[in-house]
Amino acid sequence: MASIDQRPGPDGKLVYRVRVRRKGTPTQTATFTKLSEAKKWAQITEAHVFEGRHFPRTKVVPHTIAETIERYRREILPHKSANTRYNQRYQLQWWYKQLGSYSLSDLTPALIAQRRDTLAETRAPASVRAYLTAFSHVLTIASSEWNWLEDSPMPRVKMPRGPRGRVRFLSDDERQHLLNACKASRNPALYTVVVLALSTGARKMEILSLRWCDVDMQRQVITIDKTKNGERRVLPLTGHGLELMRYHALYQRTDTELIFPRQMEPDKPMSIREAWVSAVKRAGITNFRFHDLRHSAASYMAMGGATLLEIAEVLGHKTLSMVKRYAHLSEAHTAGVVARMNQAIFGQ
Repeated sequence: MASIDQRPGPDGKLVYRVRVRRKGTPTQTATFTKLSEAKKWAQITEAHVFEGRHFPRTKVVPHTIAETIERYRREILPHKSANTRYNQRYQLQWWYKQLGSYSLSDLTPALIAQRRDTLAETRAPASVRAYLTAFSHVLTIASSEWNWLEDSPMPRVKMPRGPRGRVRFLSDDERQHLLNACKASRNPALYTVVVLALSTGARKMEILSLRWCDVDMQRQVITIDKTKNGERRVLPLTGHGLELMRYHALYQRTDTELIFPRQMEPDKPMSIREAWVSAVKRAGITNFRFHDLRHSAASYMAMGGATLLEIAEVLGHKTLSMVKRYAHLSEAHTAGVVARMNQAIFGQ
């Protein structure tokens, strides 16, 4: 009946949200900074609800969707990764224009579904899902933390079916052609960035946002504090990637902590878009995006015999569902495991 969720609070520190549900009674929620306090409150509240004691629900003050989105932009969005902030700024602006004048109390699954169908007329299913997910989190925060909404209607809105996970990785020839093109780029950092993406599986903005304090040359690790899922991730830094970072450190700029800063704005990560597009074109590679370097890293790990759990840990996925797309690439490794098991059991 009681559930406790761990999540980052508005200031980035972890908090514990408790929900106590029982059919026929209002849902009781509270947020704590200590797990022990959350468990204690859950235990006491559960007992009170079971005994049938009355819990007057706090009166919800009417707010518009525009107010809700504005507060979310101000308090929640700044604590997300740079890439997420960039995307959700446009997604939330769309919802602001579509539903901003409505009151939260007037928001229904049917109204959201109507706007979902409007989105689907001009956007792919994956994009529609992203828009719905961004708005869903706004409503969740409004309900669970601000008490502006009784319950979010979003769980009753059907999400469009997502496409099968993309698996596009570089062949040996393509990889060599691309690396050669990156070496010849007018952007001297492009080659290092691409090597780091291939050797660690890190995302583009995770690499471009790195600071020198995030790299430990002695321990040979990179620490990424702000990831897409909000959790810290530590990546091994070995081989050619380590060599390049040691060389890059010799020319470290003194006016910024960023490893890959902009030339004229050293407090901002550099943009490699033009250099990347040019390198891919010179390499003669088609249907390939920068994010596919991450797919390439995962594919190489799968073909090298890594388990799905190991790949998930490197990529920072909380579940195995996201890495199942690479399962077919490890068929040879799986066949070898079965062959060794049969040899041990039957001797053949």
